[in-house]
Amino acid sequence: MQKRTVQRGRPVGSTTYEPEPALAFGLAVRAARMEQGMAQEELASLAEIERSHMGKIERGEHMPTLARILRIAGALNRSAADLIAVTEDNLRSGPKT
Repeated sequence: MQKRTVQRGRPVGSTTYEPEPALAFGLAVRAARMEQGMAQEELASLAEIERSHMGKIERGEHMPTLARILRIAGALNRSAADLIAVTEDNLRSGPKT
């Protein structure tokens, strides 16, 4: 009997990006940042994320990893749970333009 090899990574065709939660999280981050009167560049710097990537997160074009969510929350002096709660509220209330 041959030993089965384990392939690393996601299965072919799978994705971890879902636009609705990504947009809802981005709106939560943007609202928290604006509440504090913080520039996007400043938040990106504090969270140690490229400014262009932070823009994509805020626009819902990228779904950040847990590590990045924790860094963003820390840079905003909020808990990740607070950002996720606002994200859930955004999902319940539907898209805002």
